[in-house]
Amino acid sequence: MHGRLESIASLHTRRGWLAFLAITLTVMVGLPLLNLLPPAGGRLHLPDFLIPLLGKFFCYGIVALAMDLIWGYVGVLSLGHGVFFALGGYAMGMHLMRSIGTEGVYRSKLPDFMVFLDWKELPWYWQGFDHFWFAALMALLVPTGLAYVFGFFAFRSRIRGVYFSIITQALTFAMMLLFFRNNTGFGGNNGLTDFKRLLGFSLHAHSTKVSLYLVSGAALALSYLACRFVVSSKLGRLLAAIRDAESRIMFSGYNPLDYKLFAWTLSALLCGLAGALYVPQVGIINPGEMQPSNSIEMAIWVAVGGRGTLVGPLLGALLVNGAKSVFTVVYPEAWLFLLGGLFIGVTLFLPRGLLGLFDSAGQVWRRARKRPGPAHNPRSDDEPAATLTPMTPDGAAE
Repeated sequence: MHGRLESIASLHTRRGWLAFLAITLTVMVGLPLLNLLPPAGGRLHLPDFLIPLLGKFFCYGIVALAMDLIWGYVGVLSLGHGVFFALGGYAMGMHLMRSIGTEGVYRSKLPDFMVFLDWKELPWYWQGFDHFWFAALMALLVPTGLAYVFGFFAFRSRIRGVYFSIITQALTFAMMLLFFRNNTGFGGNNGLTDFKRLLGFSLHAHSTKVSLYLVSGAALALSYLACRFVVSSKLGRLLAAIRDAESRIMFSGYNPLDYKLFAWTLSALLCGLAGALYVPQVGIINPGEMQPSNSIEMAIWVAVGGRGTLVGPLLGALLVNGAKSVFTVVYPEAWLFLLGGLFIGVTLFLPRGLLGLFDSAGQVWRRARKRPGPAHNPRSDDEPAATLTPMTPDGAAE
């Protein structure tokens, strides 16, 4: 099953590479040109609000790849990846707050929320975040470090299945409660917001929004290539074997801990990258990004698209978040019911997700093409039928 689905999204064929290049060029060149060149209000003009919205979807796509890497290829269901996403976002948000300088409401070098809470000096863990590259590095290292420590003890204790999912959900809930506290120095329930510039460029300028869109699209493409390289290598085959029969891998002389830990920390790194790109485009980061429902929603993206395929989770993230953008405006009170019904429906009727549905439809179509038609009789209807010559018992003709 997994082999057939993986072949659909494989880059090993010429057709796969052409499809990847076509989609990348459309996203990275075609859509920005449709926004910048046609006049506003024209039929071909892409509205300005879609640029940061699509950039946000690209960040969700990176998270979907990270979830599929650890769940679809290793068989480890995490319900706590929202923590790694939020930590990457907080690291970038801290840099954006430091970049405000004395332009805040209180005209202080401290962030406004610290002045409001009567903080006298900057905490030690805020040091260095006035430099962009330090913040970018922390956005990757902090989620990766937390994932490594957590995963090391969890995998060494051979916690697996639903128990692992429960403790990851407990992790994200505990981190959310920690960041909600005002005395932790991360803005409490309001979080970090009112960002003004990034690398000297105004975040409110349309050119900056287009640039962030392009960077997010490039990060998504590179993340996909990196994940495809991993799952197509010998390491990827070992990860799939751990997913399907971990005990046999142990009897073969491999230590599953090392391979699971690698995939786990890599997925956390991708989530941190996505969070760092997400925050400048939405303009806020708060503890709400760590709530368990967000992590569950990430798993739904993968389940809807088809886990173990990489392309399927990207499709699921795009469709689910596109539907969320529509329904939270039209029927906001019905969205959670729709999301829950979607997850139940996919679990019951589409266990391989949408990509599995396409695969099944393709197999039916191929079988229909190969099915032979009615036998053709080359003899015309007016041609007399051949007569049989009677034979004697000894085989001679009469």
